[in-house]
Amino acid sequence: MSAEPRPGLRDTAPYHSPQLDVAVRLNTNECPLPLPEGFAEELAAAVRDLSLHRYPDGQMNELRERLAERMDHSFEGSWVANGSNEILTQLLQAYGGSGRAAGTFEPTYLLHSRLCWLTQTSVVSLRLPEGFVLTEGQVDDAVTAAPDVVFVCSPNNPTGNAQPVQITEALADALPQSLVIVDEAYHEFGGETALKLVADHPNVAVVRTFSKAFAMAGARIGYVLAAPEVVEDLQRVRLPYHLSALSQAAGIVGLRHHDEANASVEAIRSQRDRMASRLEAMSGMTVYPSDANFLLFVPPGDARTLWQGLLDRGVLVRDMTAVVPNALRVTAGTPEEVDLFLSATREVLAA
Repeated sequence: MSAEPRPGLRDTAPYHSPQLDVAVRLNTNECPLPLPEGFAEELAAAVRDLSLHRYPDGQMNELRERLAERMDHSFEGSWVANGSNEILTQLLQAYGGSGRAAGTFEPTYLLHSRLCWLTQTSVVSLRLPEGFVLTEGQVDDAVTAAPDVVFVCSPNNPTGNAQPVQITEALADALPQSLVIVDEAYHEFGGETALKLVADHPNVAVVRTFSKAFAMAGARIGYVLAAPEVVEDLQRVRLPYHLSALSQAAGIVGLRHHDEANASVEAIRSQRDRMASRLEAMSGMTVYPSDANFLLFVPPGDARTLWQGLLDRGVLVRDMTAVVPNALRVTAGTPEEVDLFLSATREVLAA
């Protein structure tokens, strides 16, 4: 005999971001450039001073104070967790759950629906129009569906485009009793932030991460900027001491190097745009406009054949064919990585 899990659990596959040992890994939207050497030295010094035999600061006071100052937001409206995924989970625990629903505009970040399933929040799938940019029509669709939570991903993953802030504001106005979660994991790379809405719209929560432009994917730090009452609600559902002293130290040191991290953003944008122009020059290739650090593209012929051909040449990109028909997604890497990706793509398509 064995214990029975919750109904439907074993019908659901684990969530994996495929990782393979390849020379060029451009499938997970990480920053290709590490933080400067000074960051590692400062972090090592900070870790040496930690009292790891004691629990960490459960309120993460210093990290939240530094974050609020850097983001020009209130301390009471700033909250931090283990990656933006935990922030999203906490928001769904507080505002979703059994008997409540979340609206997603598809295609979008797969984990939004996954986290709804984990928190037993039902999903209302609404469609993005052609071009993947939200319009007043989607606001009308959301009002009809009347979800308790609405996800807006801007820039959107996997399509890359930022969403109009005025449409996000229209959603917040049209659904005043619903929480509008704006997932801005890639906002440093392009597009207008929705943060300015929070002051007049306490039902808007802006979620960001240290994983992308901050180049700290390995530290697992995400944060939300929202109204103080939203943060109070998150404190009701979060686990005790949920962010380790090690992660808090990494975040504090990372904020000191914020300007250096921002300096790398322009280099990443340059590689993204170089990839776009080179791909667009290939016959039969469709490349979607991007405000993020990645591109979504539809190749001539079969996308999975191209994906395998790239892998055979040591280049790993993301297969998005289950989300957008015949589409692949590639992260902007270093100039050398982009060169290898482009040459491998030309080679496979010419075969």
